[in-house]
Amino acid sequence: MKIRISYRSYSKNCISCLVLSLIRAGPPTAGWYCDILLSMDFTLAHIGAQPGSKDGFDALTRVYLERCSAFARCQAEAFRTEDALFDWLARRKGRTQPIVVLLDSRGRSMTSEAFAVWLGARRDEGSQHIVFAIGPANGWSDAVRQRANLLLSLGAMTLAHSLARLVLAEQVYRAFTILSGHPYHGGH
Repeated sequence: MKIRISYRSYSKNCISCLVLSLIRAGPPTAGWYCDILLSMDFTLAHIGAQPGSKDGFDALTRVYLERCSAFARCQAEAFRTEDALFDWLARRKGRTQPIVVLLDSRGRSMTSEAFAVWLGARRDEGSQHIVFAIGPANGWSDAVRQRANLLLSLGAMTLAHSLARLVLAEQVYRAFTILSGHPYHGGH
């Protein structure tokens, strides 16, 4: 018998308690083992200044990133230039290359459900790190747009960086809840 425990389904503090309780209970059959699926990393990056105390959306963005941490390891990063972002990406070590998703008004538009399916497919194929990046004020250069794995549009309207970060963080959290069957997403 194989028991598969998804790390995403449990908080960081209770996963070790869960494993210990399974070990103490003893294997139900001779072929039993515990297979813990570790989640991927998720980075919300942007080109521009570090969010400060005057940024009214930063606190809300951090709330959604903390909520996402129940499903994936999350971080936020700010870079001064496109080159700085891609230099940072080049230094990322891992079994797989990071998936780079650039937010761009000319990119692919998705429903929340379609976005969840896309994110779940990347998770299921073993992607270790997904980087969602919001570009500079004048948009991504053509050379950088070609380096992306996906160009994603939040809509045809232009959003302030801080608002785009908040919307993206909420949509990533919504996608994780859709994938886990959590009632957060009501489908409306």
